[in-house]
Amino acid sequence: MNFQQLKSVRETVRCGFNLTEVAAMLYTSQPGVSRQIRELEEELGVDIFVRAGKRLTGLTAPGQALLPIVDRLLLDCANLKRAGQDFHSRQDGPLTIAATHSQARYALPHVVRDFRALYPQVTLHLHQGSPKQVAEMLLSGEADIGVATEALAQYPQLATLPCYRWTHSIVVPPGHPLLAHNAPVTLQQLAKFPLITYNQGFTGRSHIDQAFELAGLHPEIVLTAMDADVIKTYVELGMGVGIVASIAVDPDRDTQLRMLDARHLFEVNLTRLAIRRGTWLRGFTYGFIETFASTLTREAVDKALAEPA
Repeated sequence: MNFQQLKSVRETVRCGFNLTEVAAMLYTSQPGVSRQIRELEEELGVDIFVRAGKRLTGLTAPGQALLPIVDRLLLDCANLKRAGQDFHSRQDGPLTIAATHSQARYALPHVVRDFRALYPQVTLHLHQGSPKQVAEMLLSGEADIGVATEALAQYPQLATLPCYRWTHSIVVPPGHPLLAHNAPVTLQQLAKFPLITYNQGFTGRSHIDQAFELAGLHPEIVLTAMDADVIKTYVELGMGVGIVASIAVDPDRDTQLRMLDARHLFEVNLTRLAIRRGTWLRGFTYGFIETFASTLTREAVDKALAEPA
């Protein structure tokens, strides 16, 4: 048994049983992948994959039972390499962060700047995606740290740590009727206008929907996007009233918009940082986490990782 065989099995599942893609991922040939899989099956005495002729179409029952073990073995192998690198040199190496657009655009820039000052030899890679994609990048090992508001806590394979709370704001063009109200805006007043806000599953959208639903209101949502800058652009064009994360509004930059407080309308949101359980964290990874949220010390992170899923 060797790690190339284990990688062939894992990548075959990840690539939807397409051995051509697996071969490209592993920098080998398709016959080579087939041979690695067959040799492992012969050694174990079971078929891992269901076959239709020469094609692989799915996992057998033994294959479904063996796949988590394969994942653990490969994770331990990666951890062994990280541990060796950490003891050899704690100050350099790659660190990959997966985050939603809002986190990458508004929450991370100052963190990245401060972290780079502390660890100038670390190479940072920033990937953006939906909360689900962020979780998948962590689970696949493509990312070391994930940052998002929604979805991360739904994956038991991930340890999630609370970072900071934030609220939504309403954005409108100058002269909009909502600006004429002296009292705080109500949901009833807001629902009279076409709305522009985040896609489902992004940046606290679930709390927006819940608030209107509980009030028995059915607002007209004319446009959704995962990017606050896109939302603000269409608000400037007069297409509707925007609901965005408060951190995404800067009066000095957004001179063609006016902001109204919405913290009384929608539930407070919680940004979470996630790490795959069982992963060895290099010293500078702890450094990044604490730079992002000062309460997340090495001890706090290790405690979260040690807690049962």
